[in-house]
Amino acid sequence: MELEGRVDRTIKVAVVGVGRFGRHHARVYHELPDAELVGVYDKDAGRATEVAKEYQCRSFARLEDLFGEVEAASVAVPTEQHAEVGGRLIEAGIDILVEKPMARSLAEADRLIAAAGRHGRILQVGHLERFNPAVAAARTIVHSPLFFEAHRLSVFTERSLDVDVVLDLMIHDLDIVLSLVDSEPEEIRASGLAVLTPKIDIANVRLAFENGCVANFTASRVSLEQVRKLRWFQPREYISVDYARQDATVTKVDFTNVPGGQPKLSHRKLEPPRQEPLQLQLADFLRNVRERRTPEIGGFEGRRSLRLAHQILEQIQLHHDRLVKHAGTGIVPVPAAILGT
Repeated sequence: MELEGRVDRTIKVAVVGVGRFGRHHARVYHELPDAELVGVYDKDAGRATEVAKEYQCRSFARLEDLFGEVEAASVAVPTEQHAEVGGRLIEAGIDILVEKPMARSLAEADRLIAAAGRHGRILQVGHLERFNPAVAAARTIVHSPLFFEAHRLSVFTERSLDVDVVLDLMIHDLDIVLSLVDSEPEEIRASGLAVLTPKIDIANVRLAFENGCVANFTASRVSLEQVRKLRWFQPREYISVDYARQDATVTKVDFTNVPGGQPKLSHRKLEPPRQEPLQLQLADFLRNVRERRTPEIGGFEGRRSLRLAHQILEQIQLHHDRLVKHAGTGIVPVPAAILGT
């Protein structure tokens, strides 16, 4: 997964929503040789003006003002606005990359997918970890995975509090595991707690797939440390991926020609060149726009991860209901907001 050199035609792009994530989109577009960052839009006009000045582009006063000015845009507004903003851009003939989760609900995701199909537009979903060099390197050696373990822990910040931790953090690992397992989940066990916000801040999930593979996920945004790791076992191999370090360790078990039948362990490191995943992602988006390619992480993939995330939230609610039934009213209630009600 490498960046290509300068191409003949640059793509005119905009960023809609220039908060914490959107500002980085603007920075990367400004740096990429095959992008022309025409402008940015944000409901906070002062913030849009500040980012526009920093990256030498226009600050659009209204979303409609960028119609006809650009052919592609990143949508980095709050999740609850993804469907509405993304749909308006698509209807205006603009290809979009929408941040994850792609929408607040499956119905909203379906509307985005239908609009993209109806208008012949690119719809790419920003599952950034797919572009992590360590994930790309480890993907080349995956075969018949049997068991996954994912940990994604973050210290508390005030970003992305419009969604719970499953849609905010865990969905990254859900997307990766779904892309590596050639099977569908058939059983979900999940529990979660609201700690510092009205939404779920820490969650633990166990998935059993139809083919027998099992995956455990833990996500927290109230941790005292930052951890982003994925491990999996496959026949005679164990792979550990560190998202932050962008490397992976492969441990192989060999029983051949070993006296006494004791296994022999060998270790090797996968250390691909460090690259910024967002730069790789946006470069891929621009190629899809230019070449009219179907994105690897398009509407179907984004919806699949979103569907699983909502199934997990339903199981968290059911688990809470069982606790209340057996332990009484001393259990802290799970807010109805996690189910979008």
